[in-house]
Amino acid sequence: MVDKKEPDIDNLSFDMPPEVLDEIQKNIEEIITNFPVPESNKLDVIRKINFMYSHTKHLSVTDALTGLYNRRNLDVHLEREFLRAKRYKNDLSIAVIDIDFFKKVNDTYGHLCGDYVLKEVAYLIMETFRKTDLVFRYGGEEFVALLTETPIENALIPLERLRSRIENYPFKYNDTPIKITISIGVNSCNDNIENASQFLDMADKALYSAKQSGRNRVISAV
Repeated sequence: MVDKKEPDIDNLSFDMPPEVLDEIQKNIEEIITNFPVPESNKLDVIRKINFMYSHTKHLSVTDALTGLYNRRNLDVHLEREFLRAKRYKNDLSIAVIDIDFFKKVNDTYGHLCGDYVLKEVAYLIMETFRKTDLVFRYGGEEFVALLTETPIENALIPLERLRSRIENYPFKYNDTPIKITISIGVNSCNDNIENASQFLDMADKALYSAKQSGRNRVISAV
């Protein structure tokens, strides 16, 4: 007989949109409220379900490895922040951050080392930006930062600080020092940008320019 192992919920990937989870949670609460059991039991069950729901919703919008917001959450926040900036004429900058030669790290030291580097870089990114800024794992070795109320000239200051800090950070895996650098493309919202996709794409093209011109640098689209 094969023992069935319970899944590790913290390491599962959730593709269910948060609004669907909200609807499921609401329906479950209604079912339990109308179920013929003592009120004290109902409250206890609802509390436990609410805890599980909050945990699951958190997993649905975050990246399991780095703890940053995930790509789906970027799509939601990017559209919202872009429209807000356009409507109220607020400053908004976006940065696409890429770990240089990340495939070489994986090929040389293994994927566990790659995971270590991703987590350390994510931590350094979070330490660099303000609590009002939003940081996402865009995919693979790429990250995106939305810098609210920030014009391009102010965005370049923390981005350059981040680039320098990672270049000089003592990455070490199994006692082996590893040299890591990043390339960054940054863009700022203006009247000529028509939609959120274009806003992000211009930052992505600036990143491509940074990589083409030697990597380990910050390039502005503006």
